[in-house]
Amino acid sequence: MLRKLLLVALSIVVLGIGGLLAFRYLASAETFTNVVLDASRAAVGLTRKEITLPDGLHYAYLEGGTGEPLLLLHGFGADKDDFLQIAPYLSKRYHLIIPDHIGFGESSKPPELNYGPDAQAKRLHALLLAIGVTGPVHVGGNSMGGMITIHYGLNFPADTISLWLLNPVGATSSPPTDFMATALKSSARNPLEIHSTDDMAFLVTKAAFKPPYIPRPMIEVMAKGRIANQALEKKVFVDMFGDNTEKRLADIAMPTLIVWGDKDEILHPAGADIMKKLIPFSKMIMMHDVGHMPMIEDPARSASDFLQFEDALNSVHQTKTK
Repeated sequence: MLRKLLLVALSIVVLGIGGLLAFRYLASAETFTNVVLDASRAAVGLTRKEITLPDGLHYAYLEGGTGEPLLLLHGFGADKDDFLQIAPYLSKRYHLIIPDHIGFGESSKPPELNYGPDAQAKRLHALLLAIGVTGPVHVGGNSMGGMITIHYGLNFPADTISLWLLNPVGATSSPPTDFMATALKSSARNPLEIHSTDDMAFLVTKAAFKPPYIPRPMIEVMAKGRIANQALEKKVFVDMFGDNTEKRLADIAMPTLIVWGDKDEILHPAGADIMKKLIPFSKMIMMHDVGHMPMIEDPARSASDFLQFEDALNSVHQTKTK
């Protein structure tokens, strides 16, 4: 959902404190934010790319690293840059592909499409084929991206090695948080909808247990993009929650790591236990003092847990093949 710490820390490293401050006052907020993001992507070894699929849909994505392919999927209202901080911990072992979903970021936003998780998963499979990734992949996602991750595994089991679910949408029987109870009420304004910079600043405080400092001009840029995409986001929200993912969890056939922050104010942490019980080959990790976005709030620990999970799978596979 948010660009978080990298907007401050990495920009200072790349531009230098003096140059950063001078540039901020000479450039527009949009230009400043884009320069910082470009520098941040380069600093963690990711390259921005784009491609138009045969059906006309246009994807923007980040790519970098070497090894088995790992597709990383952002959440509702977010974009590909949510994975910048965790990328350096993963890129030495994985070929990272991190797209903006259709409907978000710099990718196409056709209003007439179905934005349910099955439809989005099928589009992502087409994206991978178009960029030459034809073998099986690992797939990980946060929040809505976690829900799409589940549906990717359900739709393409032969092409999916493992799943990594970071506070995913999909545990329908989980008790709603106060935040989601409001979001799902037809009589209330959805707090995921952004109408102002203040709405964006409020969402930052809800998405992370210990929200990092983000300069106000950058929050304004983030809010501006969300406001412009508001009508489509309403449709995406309806399409997403129109799918009962929980009833299909028992059909997941590949190893799955479920991660949840115990201070998540958006999706109730009880969802982790529900998913663990329903997904056959799964492991669950509850992260202490982490909110809705583990890959941003504690990227080192999040990556370490995933790598250890994969190491254990590889060890079992090697034992069975001896």
